[in-house]
Amino acid sequence: MTQQPDPLHVQEFLAGIVDYPVSKEQLVRNAEQAGADDEVLRALRTLPDRTYDGADAVSAEVAQGT
Repeated sequence: MTQQPDPLHVQEFLAGIVDYPVSKEQLVRNAEQAGADDEVLRALRTLPDRTYDGADAVSAEVAQGT
């Protein structure tokens, strides 16, 4: 398993999301538009395909290293 990025680093690229809940696809799209690096995009793309209620839910999933 590859190492996951720091959840705080991931949040830097999701700061533009103000209206949760959002889908995984919306998370990835926002991060791409914000200029996220490959490590962050890989982590977001490997998240479970569901709706996320807030930044804490995203951080928790990233920290788990799904």
